[in-house]
Amino acid sequence: MKKGRPMRKIGLIGGMSFEASAIYYRLINEAVRQRLGGLHSAEVLLHSVDFQPIVELQQASDWARAGERLADVARGLARAGADCLLICANTMHLVADAVAAAVDLPLIHIIDETAARLKAAGRQRPLLIATRYTMEHGFYGERMQRHGIELMVPDAQGRTVTHDIIFDELCAGKVVDASREALLALIAQATSQGADSVILGCTELCLILDPARLPVPGFDSTAIHAEAAVEFALGAREGGTQAR
Repeated sequence: MKKGRPMRKIGLIGGMSFEASAIYYRLINEAVRQRLGGLHSAEVLLHSVDFQPIVELQQASDWARAGERLADVARGLARAGADCLLICANTMHLVADAVAAAVDLPLIHIIDETAARLKAAGRQRPLLIATRYTMEHGFYGERMQRHGIELMVPDAQGRTVTHDIIFDELCAGKVVDASREALLALIAQATSQGADSVILGCTELCLILDPARLPVPGFDSTAIHAEAAVEFALGAREGGTQAR
């Protein structure tokens, strides 16, 4: 952080799920303490939404209303003094444009940050494991293509297995060994088919998979996103990546 400059306030749109938001809060504060020393912690504004109504909008494919809900949250964080915004969920980046348009703040975009890390590591063919919405709706792959990265996703059965593990277990705070083995099997299959890396493309997946212990390099989108927020807050970067 530049001498004399106050720490920037990080605005978190969380609660999707709160299990993931708790990880963001911990990672961000640990990183600030590590970089600044002493008992420093981050300036964070967190609006944690009730996830169940968001889930129901997802299930109904009512992304317009979901976007309106998160845009309202973004406006509240802006009024409260946030200097940047993060949507603490991969899936809800499907409505990132609506959130970014609602406020005059940089939105630090999880896909762009993950793509930058992949490119820096020379990875171009990652397997994406995530919710069904993230794997199937196209927004993730289209944005990755802008960075020259071509995604792989599991087959239909693999997508169902992954989606169910996320919503039925991880979002409820349950970590099941058999589910870990199922995910590792999907990764092994993709690796045999040419995947050169794995994106943990759901913010809860770090609860069950260690990216450092996979058969190919793993990229934890939650940790990458949190680190980008800290870099912005401490002035190591002058802007976020916009959703547009």
